[in-house]
Amino acid sequence: MRCISSRVKKKTNQILTKNKFMAADVLLGLQWGDEGKGKIVDVLTKQYDIIARFQGGPNAGHTLEFDGIKHVLHTIPSGIFHKDVINLIGNGVVIDPIIFKKEIEALKQYDDKIIERLLVSRKAHLILPTHKILDAASEAAKGKKKIGSTLKGIGPTYMDKTGRNGLRIGDTELPSYKQNYEALVAKHKELLSLYDHEYSLESMELEWFEAVEYLKSFTLVDSEVWVADKLAEGKNILAEGAQGTLLDVDFGTYPFVTSSNTTSAGACTGLGLAPNRMDDVFGIFKAYVTRVGSGPFPTELFDADGKELQKQGNEFGATTGRPRRCGWLDIPALKYAINVNGVTKLMMMKADVLSGFNTLKVCTSYKYRGEVISHLPYKIDPELLEPIYEEVPGWAKDLTGCTSEKEFPESLNGYIKYIEDKVGVPITLVSVGPDRKQTILR
Repeated sequence: MRCISSRVKKKTNQILTKNKFMAADVLLGLQWGDEGKGKIVDVLTKQYDIIARFQGGPNAGHTLEFDGIKHVLHTIPSGIFHKDVINLIGNGVVIDPIIFKKEIEALKQYDDKIIERLLVSRKAHLILPTHKILDAASEAAKGKKKIGSTLKGIGPTYMDKTGRNGLRIGDTELPSYKQNYEALVAKHKELLSLYDHEYSLESMELEWFEAVEYLKSFTLVDSEVWVADKLAEGKNILAEGAQGTLLDVDFGTYPFVTSSNTTSAGACTGLGLAPNRMDDVFGIFKAYVTRVGSGPFPTELFDADGKELQKQGNEFGATTGRPRRCGWLDIPALKYAINVNGVTKLMMMKADVLSGFNTLKVCTSYKYRGEVISHLPYKIDPELLEPIYEEVPGWAKDLTGCTSEKEFPESLNGYIKYIEDKVGVPITLVSVGPDRKQTILR
């Protein structure tokens, strides 16, 4: 029996060795977005050959700050400023050609070689002018039940994608392009007739068609094949997500969510990346919690502490400029996001914003419909759920000048260990300011 067992084990090891190949890392947000993903991608990019954005659209706003200049990226991957790195916009992304063109033109003043380092998937869907009009009309019709859409046309574009009506970038290379465009616009006009919403399409279309031609000047690729080839060549790839886990269309606080999968599973469908081709999953979270727009938020603060977090954290949306709602860290929600994504390493942002609070509160469980639970339930509406808090010591020290973990106040180290003990995943990086230099590796 031992001999048979030994042979089976040896054969199994041979099979596993034969099927071993390069894998991609994934980076994503664990809250309601705005966690600071763009900065961390920028910091980590020097370790990678390729940065690949896998979902979302111009509703995302990734802020990078270095050399005293703040850059906000909406569609373009956050590794774009690194000269030796290729950036890919994957098939899971939806693209507004007009916004894309403006974004590129704004960046070219800093580096005119950006065009050479940016590739676009032919399977990425296009946001049409009528998608944006439909978005605005639908949101206005909801009245008080608005979901907080950015009005960028994201939702209607993903609806056409799943409804098998969408227009993809690869379609613009085909003879039937204009015909397919007109057919989709006709459908949109029919839908718009159901709303009391005025719009003017002609001027929007003129700019849109010009921007599409500009977009076509970039290198268009069959991205799932391209990614597979690069992995086979041994290239290091980082898949970059937008928004946050709690905005995922399946696993977020539905219906107050975005229209795509923001979790690590979205990297598979948004890049053609097989599940066994994923290695580390980096989970980004703030030392507290924020949310833009509508939707339930268990730990939201309406007092002076909430105002102070908003002020010190400069909590205003990078895309919309809307003020972010602020609250204490929510452990059940964080554990939920870690589990859904299979997070292997945590990265904590904006620790510096908590400086000056003598005491920090952390939600460790909920009172849900009369029962105490420690997981994120089906619905987190305030009439169903009440957060239960523990208190931990805060710190007074200004962290923005810290250059190593050794300079952290003891209570910050205690806060980090407290979170690690609660969620069971190590915090490997702490951000103490907006600049890429204000990043401490642990």
